[in-house]
Amino acid sequence: MQIAQFTLPNQLFVAPMAGVTDRPFRQLCRRFGAGYAVSEMVTSRKDLWKSLKTSRRANHEGEPGPIAVQIAGVDPQEMADAARYNIDRGAQIIDINMGCPAKKVCNKWAGSALMQNQPLAMQIIEAVVQACAPQQVPVTLKMRTGWAADQRNAPQLARQAEQAGIAMLTVHGRTREQGYKGAAEYETIAEIKAGLGIPVVANGDIDSPEKAAAVLAQTGADALMVGRAAMGRPWLFREIAHYLATGEPLAPPRVAEVREALLQHLQDHHALHGEFSGVRSARKHIGWYLAGLPGAAEFRQQINQVEEAQLQSELVDGYFRTLEQSHDYLPDIQPGVDLTAENWRQAA
Repeated sequence: MQIAQFTLPNQLFVAPMAGVTDRPFRQLCRRFGAGYAVSEMVTSRKDLWKSLKTSRRANHEGEPGPIAVQIAGVDPQEMADAARYNIDRGAQIIDINMGCPAKKVCNKWAGSALMQNQPLAMQIIEAVVQACAPQQVPVTLKMRTGWAADQRNAPQLARQAEQAGIAMLTVHGRTREQGYKGAAEYETIAEIKAGLGIPVVANGDIDSPEKAAAVLAQTGADALMVGRAAMGRPWLFREIAHYLATGEPLAPPRVAEVREALLQHLQDHHALHGEFSGVRSARKHIGWYLAGLPGAAEFRQQINQVEEAQLQSELVDGYFRTLEQSHDYLPDIQPGVDLTAENWRQAA
């Protein structure tokens, strides 16, 4: 898999998700087999670049390349400046956000709202590509199929974006109107792929190895981007890679491996966010790991009262050590259970 001058180890990508895909989560997914990860979206507003939230999102210390940073905004010049700003701080690929369906983003006409204003969308794309060209930094684009079912303009916008110099395109198989409701459709992604010469990445509802293989076959996409299904289940990338290579399912991870992965995740999370914010923001990650496991509801009530990083880690360690006494491998649970979806909506 190639993005401009960068060769990636595979075709499995981690989706940029606000409040989720910080550096510790991206690194964890990489360790479990993801070949590429894009940062949480960074605002194009200069007055917020120095904020603690933005500085954490722009932290790539120790992260393997290529470093991809997603930027969001509505003003072409601001977006160009944001691209240069992030390149100066280590970004090797700039991704433009035209896919976020969140109301707080779309109400400002950013994210997927830009698909309603195709001329402005193209002005942003052209400005960012022009800003990145002197540094030989490729620009990618993430978008949805359109604003609504009767406004699926993604194929037309995709062709214009390619002509403007976009190096890779990711398409989530839903409109902005859908949000995360209903089922993703892949016919539009297949149409886009058939009409472009640049790599196209399929995104939306890829929650199992079998679904990953089916989406690749249906769309002809060059790569897959996995988002919500990887929350609390980062080994999904390893499972997908094994299935695509062999056609056979991979055994679930051992409970001991999950315990070690989560404890390392918590350690990195606390280090990045600090104890006060880190303990609180880690609660949703812990909840995703626990989804469907024995005694999870009771343990979540307990862990959500904890305010110290060390105690949070100790309790998680104890829970999974107890689980190890009855389960060698992680119990077979249904991916995308209601708990995960509910926690995702709250986090978003």
